[in-house]
Amino acid sequence: MLIPGHATEEGTARYRARFASRLPGHFRRAQSLWLSSLGVGTYLGELGDVSDLHYRKSVTLAIEQGINVIDTAINYRHQRSERSVGAAIAELVAEGKIPRDEIFVATKGGFLSFDGSQPANAAAYFYDQVIRSGLASEQDVAAGCHVMTPKYLARQIETSRSNLGLETIDLYYVHNPETQLGCVGRAEFYRRLKSAFSALEEAVEAGKIRAYGTATWNAYRAGSEAKDHMDLNEVLRAAEEAAGSDHHFRAVQLPLNLAMPEALVSRTQTLNGRSVPFMQSAAARGLLVFASASLLQGQLASGLPENLAARFARLTTDAQRALQFVRSSPGVTSALVGMSTAAHVMENLATVATPPLTMEQYRALFASFATGSE
Repeated sequence: MLIPGHATEEGTARYRARFASRLPGHFRRAQSLWLSSLGVGTYLGELGDVSDLHYRKSVTLAIEQGINVIDTAINYRHQRSERSVGAAIAELVAEGKIPRDEIFVATKGGFLSFDGSQPANAAAYFYDQVIRSGLASEQDVAAGCHVMTPKYLARQIETSRSNLGLETIDLYYVHNPETQLGCVGRAEFYRRLKSAFSALEEAVEAGKIRAYGTATWNAYRAGSEAKDHMDLNEVLRAAEEAAGSDHHFRAVQLPLNLAMPEALVSRTQTLNGRSVPFMQSAAARGLLVFASASLLQGQLASGLPENLAARFARLTTDAQRALQFVRSSPGVTSALVGMSTAAHVMENLATVATPPLTMEQYRALFASFATGSE
């Protein structure tokens, strides 16, 4: 049986109240919800029962200790990450430790995904599951791995609801839609995106998801000359064409970290006739922004320059410093970071025991980072 409900203003405020005194500045009010400045990521990890158990314990610990944003995807670890998240939430709710309305859960669809493990003949598996079943045509499959037809996304939503054990998913992303731009022209791409958004609006109407958005890698960071560039104006126009001005496109996810600051500095978007960085464009639209790759898959967890490390008072590891940079960045709702072990959770929680950088501190830090000065 699926757990009913979804994240609410009352529930997330209740959750915040339990931790606000010892985690100052950790929660942000966004679209009437109180969301933690760090979120649990579930991308990396080995396949198998051991990693599943580690993720289940990590998600449980994170929620119990002050993190109420959980991010996953149907293709992460061949659906095992969603199932681990679902098992953790089910146990917490069943034991009365955390009501459903205090937790914000996001997942993604669009990539072809295996069921627990890779079959011997992947091509035959996908043909049977996607083409023969009528969820998409061969022409709908981009780069041999990506589909965003309405029928395919509807199936993925149902599978994700089952994996997570949730009646309603708080946020559902079209996962790396820019993958399609390697195979089709822009007019066809935005037609496909509009069609996908129409399907997601139907899912909202049915109570299966609360809102939707796009989770990208290059799309919003790359300049307009790049083949995989996406214009936020056009994306939102597709949502408006799908459902009018009351559409439910509410969030974006993209990489932001010390090594990838493009969302803050590269003028890849247009706003009121001016070229602006993505974060400025997203803020003007009131979108939730979730920063992925906060540690760049662990590459920023050590080896930061000493002049940068010295600017993070009270933080003792480079991983904490890198996370502090992201969660302090203007416009970021939550910085996502992989937490596959309890040790990762506790190290990350030590970061949020320190208030985010003030704007003055952040500007000084960013200036030193950009120039390499002391």
